[in-house]
Amino acid sequence: MASVALTSSCSLGFSRVKSRDLTHRSGLNSVFRQPSFLRSSSNNSSFSKALSLGPIISNNRVSRNYRKLTVKAAASTPAAATPPSQQPWQGAALKPLMASIATGVILWFVPVPSGVSRNAWQLLAIFLATIVGIITQPLPLGAVALLGLGASVLTKTLTFAAAFSAFGDPIPWLIALAFFFARGFIKTGLGNRIAYQFVSLFGSSSLGLGYSLVFSEALLAPAIPSVSARAGGIFLPLVKSLCVACGSNAGDGTENKLGSWLMLTCFQTSVISSSMFLTAMAANPLSANLAFNTIKQQIGWTDWAKAAIVPGLVSLLVVPLVLYLIYPPTVKSSPDAPKLAKEKLEKMGPMSKNELIMAGTLLLTVGLWIFGGVLNVDAVTAAILGLSVLLVTGVVTWKECLSEAVAWDTLTWFAALIAMAGYLNKYGLISWFSETVVKVVGGLGLSWQMSFGILVLLYFYTHYFFASGAAHIGAMFTAFLSVASALGTPPYLGALVLSFLSNLMGGITHYGIGSAPVFYGAGYVPLAKWWGYGFVISVINIIIWLGVGGIWWKAIGLW
Repeated sequence: MASVALTSSCSLGFSRVKSRDLTHRSGLNSVFRQPSFLRSSSNNSSFSKALSLGPIISNNRVSRNYRKLTVKAAASTPAAATPPSQQPWQGAALKPLMASIATGVILWFVPVPSGVSRNAWQLLAIFLATIVGIITQPLPLGAVALLGLGASVLTKTLTFAAAFSAFGDPIPWLIALAFFFARGFIKTGLGNRIAYQFVSLFGSSSLGLGYSLVFSEALLAPAIPSVSARAGGIFLPLVKSLCVACGSNAGDGTENKLGSWLMLTCFQTSVISSSMFLTAMAANPLSANLAFNTIKQQIGWTDWAKAAIVPGLVSLLVVPLVLYLIYPPTVKSSPDAPKLAKEKLEKMGPMSKNELIMAGTLLLTVGLWIFGGVLNVDAVTAAILGLSVLLVTGVVTWKECLSEAVAWDTLTWFAALIAMAGYLNKYGLISWFSETVVKVVGGLGLSWQMSFGILVLLYFYTHYFFASGAAHIGAMFTAFLSVASALGTPPYLGALVLSFLSNLMGGITHYGIGSAPVFYGAGYVPLAKWWGYGFVISVINIIIWLGVGGIWWKAIGLW
């Protein structure tokens, strides 16, 4: 007990020296700390060494003597200069870089299929080379994407204006703005206050904490038609605050304590909640509109929700549990957490001025996201207005915004992928692919169930080539729905299933839907695991939505 008290007092003393945004960083670390931490000899040894410096730091005379000794020791030991030939290489990782270039070069010289333009094929080669680079990461993601854009312009595959056109797209900017909001959320202490509230209610187990966030997001989904806004403006700051408060930080080896599982869970369930309501994702009305144009049947809000509610709820229950089993947090339970969280809340006292400003700004922004359609204010404009308030009041400074390297890196690589994927569609490659699939599947002579299953899988996994759900829907929805209907699939059922999948497929990559770059950019989950677990969850979602969903749709008369 003395050890715990000493640790807490020292950490609180250290926190007071730091700026406000770190005040509660380690607050719930003690709540979720495993007993073995306190018994660890290495940790106790390090802690004892730190304490042994106390007299040196507190006593000026001894401190001066200590500095003299340090200087003498340094002077007596000649510095070993590193020869220029032995300087560490700080450029690209050469093997991943060569793999990326080889992918592009090989595809570049493959004969262009009939019906595909040379520009489209060249852009496909550059796009796939960029994707390989993003996976293998010879350089940071933004740098890899910039190389891809440079190659597109250099080879005259895209003009400069076309290559950089997506930097004017609102979605990448909305994602970047989300990181600036998260900075203010944590800096003011509001994030910690809300995090402690969540832990006080649900924090006795990590799984309970995760489910509370999952269903909170699902409840907001029908009211906020931008998954990027929900994820970035509301849940990223909250989840990040929870992780930090519980001692799980990106980049210091504590990611798996809670943050990795929680970030991945909140992302994967955000695509599920987006699929459950017509108004939960900006591109859902596009699916409904294309369905009406193709089969002359209108998908209403109630019809959509009725068909999606059962498979959606099953997915929301199953996916966090599956991730909990295959990618578990190292801290699973802490019965004392709610009590200690309440104590932390009492110590925090009333809300500060900056917390009140941050809370008011958040409410203003969320209100504009909810009623933006009526007020004719889009999501990114609302976010810019909110950030403007934070900048004017000094809650967040522009210097702090500039220091958010992850935000600017994410903006760069996501905009680059949107531009390249968009021009693959404009150059006709996607329409050529859709028509080819239609001919092949239509000629197999299978039952409509089998044919529709093949179409569903092709529609779903071609999303690896898209950085936007709307672009994918616009390019392939009509063609696939037309073929499915012609092969005997009930048209209304086919339209609903493709609409649901147009959200669920966003979970397979870190760029496939607006919430993906937001949660991936937090830095808690390595890219390989993000893609690997994304594929696993995609299989589970397909089984649930076509299996459980199929039974439900049969019961309500859709087929």
